[in-house]
Amino acid sequence: MSRNIGDVVLSLDSISLSFGGVKALTNISFDVREHEIRAIIGPNGAGKSSMLNVINGVYVPQEGSIKFRGQNFARMNSRQVAEMGVARTFQNLALFKGMSVLDNIMTGRNLRMRTGVLAQMLRIGPAEREELAHREKVERIIDFLEIQSFRKTPVGRLPYGLQKRVDLGRALAMEPSLLLLDEPMAGMNVEEKQDMCRFILDVNDEFGTTIVLIEHDMGVVMDISDRVVVLDYGKKIGDGTPDEVRNNEDVISAYLGVAH
Repeated sequence: MSRNIGDVVLSLDSISLSFGGVKALTNISFDVREHEIRAIIGPNGAGKSSMLNVINGVYVPQEGSIKFRGQNFARMNSRQVAEMGVARTFQNLALFKGMSVLDNIMTGRNLRMRTGVLAQMLRIGPAEREELAHREKVERIIDFLEIQSFRKTPVGRLPYGLQKRVDLGRALAMEPSLLLLDEPMAGMNVEEKQDMCRFILDVNDEFGTTIVLIEHDMGVVMDISDRVVVLDYGKKIGDGTPDEVRNNEDVISAYLGVAH
């Protein structure tokens, strides 16, 4: 791909994570470069979601360190991570089903709001001006994701593929420099997957956002990723370009083992 990939922005070094006696991740190291689309793949139970939870501060690994934009972290919390410009979508949609598309995406702006809650509720002075500015940003995201006609629709009434798009919109409303996507195509039909692929590539291209994604659809991963890291039973078994990973014997046997 001809994208302008930059220096390393995130590096994970010897990450190990256990729950009780069960090892979820064992001694995993890899990095993510500015502006790339970096995929994490592997069979079910490989540790992919655990890895994403480590990156965004939900889990604290027992061993290893994380370096983000030159800063070392033994542990991070989710709010700190969000303030540093990391946003995430979830495999199981965590949207407010009764609220409109617009209001759901507005919740992604909370971190950026400076005025107090009371002023926001009463919409006085600076709060009103601030809300209008945030609303403008949200309207731009709605246009970008081509969901203008659903702005006022309660999210719960939308088809699943569009709900996933709203979830992406909410993450984009945080203006992240690093976006974590947890199975963005899960449960989608072919057409919805093609749309989501296009939006992911556009986010990467137009906003310059670095993307780390977990995805089961190997075709999608091979099409849109710059580099792929492969996990199996919590260990890293492959890391490289899509072609390198596709021809890696360990990866082939892990996936063939799943197929048969």
